[in-house]
Amino acid sequence: MNVLNYSRLSLTVGLAALSLNVVSCTKTNTDSPAPTELASFDLIQQKILTPSCATSGCHLSEKDATFFQHGLVLAEGVAYQNLVGVDPKNSDAKTDGLKRVKAFASLESLLYHKLNISASHHTGKQYGNPMPLGGTLLPDGQIEFVRRWIEAGAPKTGSVVTETTLLDNKTVTNSTFESLPVPAAGTGFQMAIPSFDIQPSFERELFTRRMVGNTQDVYVNRYETKMRSGSHHFVAYDFRNKSSLPNLNDIRDLRNADNSLNITTALTMSNHVYLAGSQAQYQDYVFPEGAALLIPAGASFDLNSHFVNKTSTVMKGEAQINLYTVDKSTVQHVVQTLDLSNTNLTIPANGRVTLTKSFAFNKARKVLTLTSHMHKSGEKFVIKIMGGSRNGEVVYTSTDWEHPDIITFKTPIDLQKGEGLISEITYNNTTGKAISFGLTSEDEMGIIFGYYYEE
Repeated sequence: MNVLNYSRLSLTVGLAALSLNVVSCTKTNTDSPAPTELASFDLIQQKILTPSCATSGCHLSEKDATFFQHGLVLAEGVAYQNLVGVDPKNSDAKTDGLKRVKAFASLESLLYHKLNISASHHTGKQYGNPMPLGGTLLPDGQIEFVRRWIEAGAPKTGSVVTETTLLDNKTVTNSTFESLPVPAAGTGFQMAIPSFDIQPSFERELFTRRMVGNTQDVYVNRYETKMRSGSHHFVAYDFRNKSSLPNLNDIRDLRNADNSLNITTALTMSNHVYLAGSQAQYQDYVFPEGAALLIPAGASFDLNSHFVNKTSTVMKGEAQINLYTVDKSTVQHVVQTLDLSNTNLTIPANGRVTLTKSFAFNKARKVLTLTSHMHKSGEKFVIKIMGGSRNGEVVYTSTDWEHPDIITFKTPIDLQKGEGLISEITYNNTTGKAISFGLTSEDEMGIIFGYYYEE
């Protein structure tokens, strides 16, 4: 899972944490050496951070492609100073007053939230995908060890968690998934991608067209999404051409078993129009008062789920979306979706480049919401206003490719005919080959998503 994210200091941990209990100044032949006891944090480093977090491409060093997004190195020797008492880059966590680790307060520590997939432990709050993304989820015992260490003050030295057997707890939590409750009759609809397998060391991305279940036009002013851990994203797409639709309920994989691209599935993506989605494991999105999406009677959407499995065992994937409806009489503005993509992307090997594209509108629009989509080479996604009195003004910035901010404007951005938006995206390609626009996580994208309405 890439999102707390990803030096080389070679210390002998045993010597750093060694403490001898000397009971006498005179040592006899019958004396036995005092046992070596590692500090609780050193155990966390050895058992959790080094094998699960400080891995190449994640939180290993500042050279990782994702470092610019999360700014966190968890390698031995620097992890403690980068965690304890440090503000997170995650904007929601920072707004809520969390630290990466806050001494004596696990529920105010982003590290604990990222390791614990249960929403109930923090009253439903979500701060992006749990960690490690695509890897084996931490056993319950390891998570409990971290919690107890934080509650004991998160010290750098000293043993403050006595039950070290917790670190060997083998409870696997990927199979644990609490489904979204189905909306009550007359209040909404639930659509779902049922449980599916993700093979070891494999990324599985699939599509399935499902009926909404509405027999008449409905207006949606809120949606919830939820996925199992290991997810990269979930998106519900509408279709540009309703006369060319894939079969209902078929599971259409983007990649074949040998990891080659399934061309038939890839071609159907050109017919997609963004409707709703999230890159967080759970999201609850509410439109501004008086604004709602119009869902025509008999609608069907293409549900798209992408999971990453970096483990040696089969993982489960699953995703759900709840669409909540309101009475037509309460709707003042019918919301439409922005779907503005720059497909002309060329990022040279071992190079950093900033690419821009302008999108002019042929009608006046009021933009309600903006978000972005890029892959792991994306360092910074900026959206600017094009034209008019606010020409060049930055209205959106995100440095987190996995969990981009979703900005809803209290005062909609008022754009006249001929004005529009500009995407300005900085990519950092740390690989030895050029990267271009594509569909896998190794390729790149640059898309402005959002909502607007016309008057």
